[in-house]
Amino acid sequence: MTAASVQPPVTVGKPKSGLLRHVLVRLATAVGVLFAAATLAFLLVRLSGDPVKQLLPPDATAAQEATLRSQLGLDQPLIAQYGDFLWGLLRFDLGDSLVYHEPVGQVIADRVPATLELAAGALVLSLVIAIPAGIYAATRRGRAGDTGVMTAVLLGQSTPPFWVGILLVLLFSVRLKVLPASGYGTFAHLVLPAVTLSVYSIAVIARLLRSSLIDVLGSDHIRTAKAKGLGPAKVVLAHGLRNASLPTVTVIGLEFGGLLGGAILTEQVFSWPGIGRLTVEAISHRDFPLVQAAVLFFAAAFVIVNLLVDLSYSLLDPRVRAQS
Repeated sequence: MTAASVQPPVTVGKPKSGLLRHVLVRLATAVGVLFAAATLAFLLVRLSGDPVKQLLPPDATAAQEATLRSQLGLDQPLIAQYGDFLWGLLRFDLGDSLVYHEPVGQVIADRVPATLELAAGALVLSLVIAIPAGIYAATRRGRAGDTGVMTAVLLGQSTPPFWVGILLVLLFSVRLKVLPASGYGTFAHLVLPAVTLSVYSIAVIARLLRSSLIDVLGSDHIRTAKAKGLGPAKVVLAHGLRNASLPTVTVIGLEFGGLLGGAILTEQVFSWPGIGRLTVEAISHRDFPLVQAAVLFFAAAFVIVNLLVDLSYSLLDPRVRAQS
């Protein structure tokens, strides 16, 4: 047998094991982030004050306050309360709302559809506007169209969403009377909140896509595609857009998490019955279990979206898949 005929052993399963290891590391990191968020929420809500005085009438006696405080477990040392909180968290039991007198999981679940509907509507609107705007600006770099898009992007990133919402209400609800100013249940109720929430995301996604696409359009493989006689549209959409999609997908994922969190102000402006508005009400009433559950929901949403975005890299970029 010659040395040339000796073949090195073929390793089977490395890509899958590497990808599995990567997923496990990301899951462990996600658990750590959720634990930190839960601990921070536990500590911060207890700095806001004693909820007992808000739960009882103003003429309640000291004995009544002490009794209620004991029933809620607020008379125990902080470390004991924290231990009870962690034990309940491990059992997926975050307690009952002090205001609604229902399990906080059920209270949150009742509001999740409204928040997801608003965030999804805003995200779809953002993509429908931002992707064509980013492509248009990148293919007309330095010209009037690019300048117009970037001016709109600057305005979108610098304008507070709640101010946009108030202006939209004044124009479309008060003056033109074509859309409702508040409420929930129909497509007409969704339009103004979704537009308000999407303004910043449109600006961020369009700006990043333009920047990424400009870098890609100047690369060697794009010049090769042009030399082969491919049309401008095919070069941009088939070759440029996919290679520019990685940073854009990252921002889209982060923006969806940001839309869930940013819905707090928008839900307040339009009286939208979502988790954001529920969180504000829980904070004002010092509803400790409900605030903790709401913070965990937003943290979990960010973690899950980031994990999905990270895993999507291997589908979009063969180099990432090969490294995994």
